[in-house]
Amino acid sequence: MLGLQPRGRGFKSPLVHHFYRSKVFLSKSLFHAMSKKVKVAVAQAAPVLFNREESISKAVKLIEEASKKGAELVLFPEAFIPAYPRGLTFGTVVGNRTPEGRYTWEMYWDNCIKVPSRDTDILGEAAKENNVFLAMGVIEKDSDYSQGTLYCTILYFGPDGRLLGKHRKLKPTAGERLIWGEGDGSTLTVIPTELGKIGGLICWENYMPLARMAMYGKGVELYLAPTADQRDTWHATLRHIACEGRCFVLGCNQYVTKDMYPKDLVGIEELKDQPEVLCRGGSTIISPLGEVLAGPLYDEEGILYADLDLGAVARGKLDFDVVGHYARPDVFKLVINEKPAHPVSFKGEAE
Repeated sequence: MLGLQPRGRGFKSPLVHHFYRSKVFLSKSLFHAMSKKVKVAVAQAAPVLFNREESISKAVKLIEEASKKGAELVLFPEAFIPAYPRGLTFGTVVGNRTPEGRYTWEMYWDNCIKVPSRDTDILGEAAKENNVFLAMGVIEKDSDYSQGTLYCTILYFGPDGRLLGKHRKLKPTAGERLIWGEGDGSTLTVIPTELGKIGGLICWENYMPLARMAMYGKGVELYLAPTADQRDTWHATLRHIACEGRCFVLGCNQYVTKDMYPKDLVGIEELKDQPEVLCRGGSTIISPLGEVLAGPLYDEEGILYADLDLGAVARGKLDFDVVGHYARPDVFKLVINEKPAHPVSFKGEAE
């Protein structure tokens, strides 16, 4: 208690009270000064659609811009390289595929990324030259097994340029299932770094309670949610995740207009009746108590920034820890299969 007390046992003079009060204020100031601060950037932009090389070049410029503003972590949207092909059917309806749609698919395939490759080397070099952690949304070619399946993937790079890990989307949504395969539990990735534990899920994976629980169970502190969802309800989802996981949530979307599509794209006529603005964005940064720190940004490209106090993660868990004192493991239990799900194995291969 800081106020004056009656004379007798425990009495402190006004001078002593001033000392104790100053000591408390000093301790608070010291605590705040020692709290780890991290500056993050969320890049709301469109790629050069269906063009891998130019999309990478644009990404490098945006990384440089964010680094000059002091960002230590830079997040890009879902499917930034080479495109989220909004509005296209790839000539596919139930029971039928068209030859033209297969050519659209071929152009998409040709511009997607192998991991690792020279393309990932360039992204890693950009992270290193700008001394940032980089989370990049890509469409990944399966180069290990089928060499015929694409995955919606987050790639994580460190400030030393290394590819630290990746996450493949577990469940493509609706029409996305026509063009992307499903990831498995082996890439439910959370990476310990000097900035905190970084991980996340892609778009509507974030509606999967058990997938979120996997992230929380790995101690995620900087929760990344690249997306293609531009609805107001998506913003509510991200605020919920922040409160539920008591983590910082970085939501990142593209701003895309119809005229950004290449004019010679097979199937471009399918966009005829689409609105001019195909995706309005909605990127945002949210605190562990659900407070909006930046955004949501709509109807333009731009980079959002926020200075994050990592101490807020621990402070938020005073009254709610979804995998701790609020978990009730005597009643509920989640078991996660993190083994890679390969369809073909050969005698002698390590299991």
